Amino acid sequence: MNPYILSVLLGIVEGLTEFLPVSSTAHLRIAEALMKLPLAAQDCPVGNAVCLQDVAYWKMYTVVIQVGAIFALCLLFTERIVNFLRTFPKGESGDRNLLTHPISLTLIAFAFTSAPSLLLIKWSEKNLGSLNAMAIAMLAGGVLMWIVDAWSNRVEPGTTHVEDMTLPQAIWIGLCQTLSAVFPGTSRSMSTIAAGQLVGLDRPSALEFSFLLSIPTMIAATGWDLVKEVHHGKGAAGAIAAHVVMNPDRWIVLLIGTVVSFIVALGVVEWFLTWVRRHGFTLFAVYRILFGLALLIWGAKLLGA
Repeated sequence: MNPYILSVLLGIVEGLTEFLPVSSTAHLRIAEALMKLPLAAQDCPVGNAVCLQDVAYWKMYTVVIQVGAIFALCLLFTERIVNFLRTFPKGESGDRNLLTHPISLTLIAFAFTSAPSLLLIKWSEKNLGSLNAMAIAMLAGGVLMWIVDAWSNRVEPGTTHVEDMTLPQAIWIGLCQTLSAVFPGTSRSMSTIAAGQLVGLDRPSALEFSFLLSIPTMIAATGWDLVKEVHHGKGAAGAIAAHVVMNPDRWIVLLIGTVVSFIVALGVVEWFLTWVRRHGFTLFAVYRILFGLALLIWGAKLLGA
């Protein structure tokens, strides 16, 4: 397949799935497998240095195009972020402090995600990177999301604005976001949204805090993954990674994927916010369940995994 067309398709997948609670990791992996991209040293003939360089490049590519989605989210939330900065630390109503302002709560939640994730990520890459593990995470996450959303729809939420969140709520959401780092296929959005609903946030507030928390989380995760891919090191399978070798064509392919993911993510986030306010998360829970079942039944045969 033409690499430019391939980059457009992968950029669309990234932009569509990064902020929806459906796991961008699982969707990108499946898309890459269907497009026959070499993503591990074992995909290459022994001694084929060019193939190993392709592995390094495409692994780096899937990390970098997330920058487009991150920038789209920052652009959409610029007004909210500027307002939060303007009112720090007392808040718009004057009832916040250094620990309870939305900016502080976001950073605290991020800290409670980062520490356990760093401790468990190597174990996760070694034991939970299979297609079946992702399928089970998709399925289980869909069931959980459906149950939590149905339950929260029957109770009166205690928190209807991010500005009214408490420190324990933020810590809980941050800890639950760790699930997405440890269990590929769980979805960062799914874990934070469901966690927020469980501790009394209404749907819009849970979704907004999920978006806010995704900004430092994705910036840190993208930077961490990029450093790992660009430098020499051992991959998940223990194979020595090659240096990423760039040329003009590869730069263009990378730019295309990043721009496409930015444009698609802009539209997706706007649509997602509107949909959730009117309909909730049931559609995404059902999709996850069907997708997970399909992966368990046909995934290995279809993808050769």
